[in-house]
Amino acid sequence: MSEKILLITGASSDIGVNLINKVSKDFDYIIAHHNKDEKELLKIKEKLKDKLILIKGNFMDEQDTYDFVERVKETTKTPTHIVHLPAGKFEHKKFPKITWEKFQTDINIALRSLVIILNNFLPQMAKNKYGKIVVMLTSCTVNIPPKYLASYVTSKYALLGLVKALSNEYADKEIKINGVSPTMVETKYLQDVPELLVQQNAMNSPTGKNLSINDVLPMFEFLLSEKSNSITGQNIAITNGNIM
Repeated sequence: MSEKILLITGASSDIGVNLINKVSKDFDYIIAHHNKDEKELLKIKEKLKDKLILIKGNFMDEQDTYDFVERVKETTKTPTHIVHLPAGKFEHKKFPKITWEKFQTDINIALRSLVIILNNFLPQMAKNKYGKIVVMLTSCTVNIPPKYLASYVTSKYALLGLVKALSNEYADKEIKINGVSPTMVETKYLQDVPELLVQQNAMNSPTGKNLSINDVLPMFEFLLSEKSNSITGQNIAITNGNIM
């Protein structure tokens, strides 16, 4: 393997931006997907120059998702490592008030995008007999989920199913596919979460606080590294002291 190339979807998120800063030294190129907000990514690009490739894609739109893959291919940089972070907008609602369109949107952003991406890049990984894929899940998939998050939880379980299925299918090709399932992480993603819910989650934790980005990043670093070569098909919970 001559080059290590990391594709991060949802790279403009707080976790994505911090992950790029953390692992940039370990990769020859990083392809960073974003949709609307690229401000922080542009700041990193000033430092990393051509090593960081920014590509826009709207995963709510099926054709634009396919177009995003084609734009990645045009860079001639085929990913050896993939981190998948996207999730639909957080909605805390009782089930009767969540429309099918919301379920579909969450599934499209989280699951459909990853299926399309992996359809295109897993064959080359299999040919090379090397690849690492890390998918952001949620602790809801390892414990009883909270109420009023049906569409979010459903999309994350769908991603978990994909992780489990593909990790088994590609195990003999030396491709490692794992999920990371943290409890609530203090990021800008929580801006749409009711403040009372955020506070209650912190109070229910043995540590008295929610996870920080720095609590989560080391697991992504580990799973992207050669130290994790014997690990695949796992849904790794980061529980902040909670027993699950």
